[in-house]
Amino acid sequence: MRKLILVRHAKSSWDHGLSDINRPLKERGFKDAKVVANKLLESNYQIDRVLTSNAVRAMTTAEIFVNTLKFVENIVILNNRLYDFSGENLVEVIKKCPININTLMIFGHNHAITNFVNRFGSQYINNVPTCGVVVIDFDIPNWQKLDKGETVLTLFPKDLR
Repeated sequence: MRKLILVRHAKSSWDHGLSDINRPLKERGFKDAKVVANKLLESNYQIDRVLTSNAVRAMTTAEIFVNTLKFVENIVILNNRLYDFSGENLVEVIKKCPININTLMIFGHNHAITNFVNRFGSQYINNVPTCGVVVIDFDIPNWQKLDKGETVLTLFPKDLR
């Protein structure tokens, strides 16, 4: 059994005139990330690896989750292939995950996240919102065999406010 925890980065700002990859979180993004991470803490998942896009907004969201969930920092890996909006790179990154990784957490972007959960999850989601979390269980022997799974949890900021 494999568990995938997908997190769309929290709400970012367009106010700083920066390139897309360098956009920071808005104040609401910081607040939402803390609220959602605290709620996820209740699930008590044992995360084996955390992968994050190299975009500032994704890395910052990951940092908030890592600090809240008290992960060992050496399980966090930056992966520039996750700066992906279609989802094809996302699928490839997951399929290349080592066999010893049972629970994988990924911080990324839309439309890659929404496309992925609708392709591989059991629940249709029109749009995974910023800082939305979707957890999918897969009955597969390894990540290379990625196939349809079961959506077991969704956490969206608006539902926690």
